[in-house]
Amino acid sequence: MQEKLKQIISDNALPLSGTDINYASLDTQFRKASVILLGEATHGTDEFYRIRSQITKKLITDYGFNAIAIEGDWPDVYQLNRYIQGVYPKNTANTTLANFKRFPIWMWRNKPMLELIRWLRNYNDELKPPNKKIGLYGLDLYSLHTSIEEIIKFLDKNDPQAAAKARERYKCLDTAIHDPEIYGYLSNINLTVSCAEAVTEQLIELNQQDYSFIQKDQEVDEDEYFQLIQNAYLVKSAESYYRNMFRAEVSTWNLRDQHMFDTLQNIQNYLSKKHRKQAKIIVWAHNSHIGDAKATEMGEKGEFNIGQLVQEFYGKESFSLGFTTYSGTVMAASGWGQKGEIKHIEPALPESYEHLFHSIGLGNFVLLLNRDEVISSALCTPHLERAIGVVYKPDTERISHYFYSILPRQFDAVCHVDITAALEPILDKDIIEEEELPDTFPTGL
Repeated sequence: MQEKLKQIISDNALPLSGTDINYASLDTQFRKASVILLGEATHGTDEFYRIRSQITKKLITDYGFNAIAIEGDWPDVYQLNRYIQGVYPKNTANTTLANFKRFPIWMWRNKPMLELIRWLRNYNDELKPPNKKIGLYGLDLYSLHTSIEEIIKFLDKNDPQAAAKARERYKCLDTAIHDPEIYGYLSNINLTVSCAEAVTEQLIELNQQDYSFIQKDQEVDEDEYFQLIQNAYLVKSAESYYRNMFRAEVSTWNLRDQHMFDTLQNIQNYLSKKHRKQAKIIVWAHNSHIGDAKATEMGEKGEFNIGQLVQEFYGKESFSLGFTTYSGTVMAASGWGQKGEIKHIEPALPESYEHLFHSIGLGNFVLLLNRDEVISSALCTPHLERAIGVVYKPDTERISHYFYSILPRQFDAVCHVDITAALEPILDKDIIEEEELPDTFPTGL
């Protein structure tokens, strides 16, 4: 049976040369999709970023996709959005990426991401009409402090009275800003007042402004108002996330992925209204977020993810591509908040999908999982699947990084890169403010 399974995979696999994918085989799925989810099996693999970049460029140039939403914090990614749309002409891609200061910085401050940001800026600069520029947005909710700062900064400039009221409301979150876990713990044992009502009131009030800031001040555009509302929504979601951290009956994973899905829909609704046609969005996130959770152990525990919510809402108008690797190196930390380092990835366990794909001997390939009943039936037996996040613990490989899944129910396709290489991060010393360099740089003559 195992040999037959290998032969079926081998007969249906589409060879992958470098980052070049056989787009003809994906044409139908790409054309009918309004949301395409691109995963990664680790948060530190160079090939995953480069392949996703190539697919993203193709989706933009040939299939009309007009936005990218990534597993990053809204305020930091919004700075990239403004840069690629030409709002910050004096900035460089390097200095804009420097806004990513929260652990793990290599997740977005890396060489493939830098190249994509430069490509997006050049693409937008040539785009006509200019109001159709590609957007880049963040889905995550960890930027509580920064989002509050952005809201206050906006209101200080446009409505000082509203700014004073917002400061008073957000004062309740002082503990959460300095130590979210302490806020969650104290909330759980009722030793601090919940801030849920205050952050909800602030979001409702900003929503009720109905673009009055834009009508008053021509310098305030629709995008700025949209980012204001999203920051307020993020603060509300983050408060709930941290308040429920220590409550066993509440899944903070579900709170986080619900926020991601809601943010995705907010982006799509906003851009569809702005461009007067349905927006088409590319999502970059870890496999554990973009694969349908119902097909994994997560679903058995009552957890869902953005991939499941997208599948349930969009159906055949969505497409998900997961990634796997057998071995190689990865940029990861040994513990949360620790320094990133290049780590060797242990060869995949024998009962895993990764080991199965490696044993076929094809190297790198793409496999469409739901186009052919033979493939989906052949792979429907649960296998182990590996997930490496920002932390990699090879000493506890099975417990820390594997779970059971049914791949054809989890993804529409999978991209297997057999031996992968670690991401090369952009360090502080690599960030050069080009506008301040002398005219003769780099020769010095």
